[in-house]
Amino acid sequence: MTLTPLHDRVIVKAAEPEEVTKGGIIIPDTAKEKPMQGSIVAVGNGKVAENGTVTPLQVKVGDKVLYGKYAGTEVSIDGEDYLIMRESDIFAIVG
Repeated sequence: MTLTPLHDRVIVKAAEPEEVTKGGIIIPDTAKEKPMQGSIVAVGNGKVAENGTVTPLQVKVGDKVLYGKYAGTEVSIDGEDYLIMRESDIFAIVG
């Protein structure tokens, strides 16, 4: 199954939460925080203005991005978890 976002929405594959801290402490599943970064897997066509023109998105497939902690809607397709969010929910592109 394929997902194609509409308009100004993007689909993000969230990064895996860290299993071990830099100091070597193992983090149990119940204490892991939701990651706030991931990579773009699909993008929509762009935002449609009132006059009908389409503004293309600034992000592209493959970009690593930072987004808000509660941004997007979680979906599961073929056993993989993804987030669908608006481009405006993305804070930065990690380069």
